[in-house]
Amino acid sequence: MVDFTEAPSPNHDARTGPPDMIVLHYTGMQTGEAALERLRDEAAKVSSHYLIEEDGRIYRLVDEDSRAWHAGVSSWGGQQTLNDCSIGIEIVNPGHEWGYRAFPEAQMNSVEQLVASIIRKRGIKLERVVGHSDIAPTRKDDPGELFDWRRLAAASLSIWPEAANDTEAGRMLDPEGYATLSRALATCGYDLSDFQASLKAFRRRFRPSALEGVPVMRDLLIAKEIAARWPASLGAA
Repeated sequence: MVDFTEAPSPNHDARTGPPDMIVLHYTGMQTGEAALERLRDEAAKVSSHYLIEEDGRIYRLVDEDSRAWHAGVSSWGGQQTLNDCSIGIEIVNPGHEWGYRAFPEAQMNSVEQLVASIIRKRGIKLERVVGHSDIAPTRKDDPGELFDWRRLAAASLSIWPEAANDTEAGRMLDPEGYATLSRALATCGYDLSDFQASLKAFRRRFRPSALEGVPVMRDLLIAKEIAARWPASLGAA
């Protein structure tokens, strides 16, 4: 049982079906209090199901059976309008604009507890636990390269490919390798309308120390492993 404080937001409406996806965000505001206020402001027209403070406190803003307004324009595995099928978790962090920093231990513990509870309750597949930047790569950077996705995967709460454990970048890709990487990223779930933005979002999760640069063999090996083991199209309801 996860302990949380009720902090209802008026910003929600009816779902079109049961949730089968979790989207992790950072708040990107200077304080948790400011973020909580905005997520509960009817005029702002944004919300999430939960907010997790840096000290580990969890607030529930919207019931999971209702649709919160957190994903915005988004796509994953060919699906659009991801508010319909997702549960949004905002993690308090000032983000890249206000002094991005590592996520404290107490906060990460609460992230793990909450995600584990939702997975158990909803039967959500691990490949359907994603970041905001994964589903909106041209608009969003969160939860960012300091978020510990490997830790979540070690707790069986997300995915982590073995190829991501190797830091050797490898050679630059030739045109055939580039095309193969594009197909693999699409199979992973990424919308490739902007290839560079999607590649950077992919690297934020799986190669966080190498956000920039041309596609290399390490990108291809990671993407091919994910595409083979966790194709996004098989995770959709």
